This record gives sequence, C-alpha cells and structure tokens, in this order.
Amino acid sequence: MTSHSKSRLGRGLGELIAAAKPPVGAAAAAPTAHPAAAVAPLPGIAGYQEIAVHLIEPSPYQVRREIPAEQLNELAESIRSEGLLQPIVVRRHGERFQLIAGERRWRAFQQLSLKVIPARIAEASDASAAALGLIENLQREGLNPIEEAHGYASLVRDFDLTQETAAERVGKGRASVANSLRLLSLDPEIQGYLAKNLLSTGHAKVLLGIEDAGHRLVLARRVIAEGLSVRRTEKLVQSSRGSGASKPRASRRKGTSPADAATVEGIEKKLTSHLGARVAVLHSPKKGRIVIEYRGNDDLQRILGKLGIEA
Repeated sequence: MTSHSKSRLGRGLGELIAAAKPPVGAAAAAPTAHPAAAVAPLPGIAGYQEIAVHLIEPSPYQVRREIPAEQLNELAESIRSEGLLQPIVVRRHGERFQLIAGERRWRAFQQLSLKVIPARIAEASDASAAALGLIENLQREGLNPIEEAHGYASLVRDFDLTQETAAERVGKGRASVANSLRLLSLDPEIQGYLAKNLLSTGHAKVLLGIEDAGHRLVLARRVIAEGLSVRRTEKLVQSSRGSGASKPRASRRKGTSPADAATVEGIEKKLTSHLGARVAVLHSPKKGRIVIEYRGNDDLQRILGKLGIEA
C-alpha cells in the first residue's frame, strides 16, 4: 500500500498543478455520482484524495507513445517498497476521472493490483490538461524529440493556439517550439531515428536544410552508420550542394520531355530510398544508364545485398 507520510510534491510538478484550481470542496465527500468508496479524502494531506484506480482513464492528449516495461517494473518495485512519493493529478470526466499527470504511476498501481491511488483533483479545460500533461513529461519523463514535437503540434492543431501561445503555455521560447515542430516535416524513417536517439536534434537541423528527400534519407543513414558528428554532417551537406549544382539532372537533359523527366525523377527517388544510396537515372528515348553511388566496400556489399546479389 502507499505510504501517506512520504507523499510530497516535486518542485516542477508543484508549480505545474498550481495553475489548475482544485474544485470547491475537493477535500469533502465525493458527489453522489461516484461510489462512496471511489473517492475519499487523504488524511493529513490537504487537497488530495484516494481515488479508485479502475475509475481513472488515460489522457487522450498523452504524447508519450510507449512506456518501457523495464521502467514500469522499476517504478512498481519502488512503490511497493517505499510507497508513492508523488500523487497523480486528474480531472473529473463524467462519472470517472481523466489523467492529467502521472500515467506511469497509475499503470504501476495497476501492475501491483492496488485498488486506490492518492490524487489531486484539478479543474482544467482540454487545452490546459494537454499543456499540463506535456509540461510534466518535459520536466520529469524525458520525452524524445519527436514525442515533444507531437505535443506542441497537438496544442497548436487541436486547440487552435498559435506557436507563441503554445510556447507560453509550456514555458518555452517560441523559437524552441517552432524548431521542434519542424522535425515533423522530416521523413518518417528519420523521425524514427530521432525517436530512438540514433540521431540528435543537431543532426536533424542540418538534414532539414536538404530539399531532396532521397538525398536527405541517404545522408541520415550514413550519419548513423559512420557515427558522424553534427559538424561533419554539415560539411557533407555543403560539399554535396557544391557538387550537385554542377551535375545536370536527368529532367534537364536536352530532348527529354517534361512528362518523361518527371517519371525519371520519381524512379530516381524510389531507387534512392530503396537502396539507401544516391541514384541517378540518365535516360534518353533509345538508351540510358543507372548510376548508383556507394562509399567503401561495406556500403557496396550492403547495396548488393539489397539487389539480391552475392559478391
């Protein structure tokens, strides 16, 4: 069971929930709409109550996509031995409660088959609940860059906020939020690399400067394979821009119709994405060439494997 004597507020979360007013009479008996045993004042801790775990549902604005089983197991064991050090924050949702902050703690209580959990019941609009949940994740949970970007996008998209207003809600600078949102314009594969911390936001900023999606993806894969620094990645982008400007694209070759050029360019992009290497299709009505770039023996072996060729 929980240890009431150890319940306390963390510094960041204390400020977070102060923005949401507890409903009048929060420490009094629960409304008749709730079972008598579902909500009970927490002795000795003003403003907190014990709520039946089964009456709580997750927030629809949760930006964390997954909770590692190892982390959840560690938290459950900590709660089993030391009690809950930080109550969760919820809001009323019909005859149930909806989480604002503390999903991992709530899931740990479920894993331990505990029936009630200490909670603060706060009044919060949808926008406020989304912002408060995002703030808690940013302060305490360590969101990856893509989860953070989706959180800001939800505030802007779902609640019709400007980037500046969304930034104010979560205590960030507008430029920081704008740069985070730009990550969502990257290819899904590159977003996956960011989510898994295979690429840094510094790498992502450099990659966003590449217009060609195929080339961007190839470079992202190379950064990971070779463990390239952000500075080295910047130099590669600069050199590729210089060399790329002097190479005529198939779509600009004399005698190629606009329709054929568009088709060839589409083939180039598909081959580049499939092989993870830059590909040029040099096409004419009677003949042509496909040029595949590779870097070193290992890269050549990888491409041959993609083509189903054993060397």
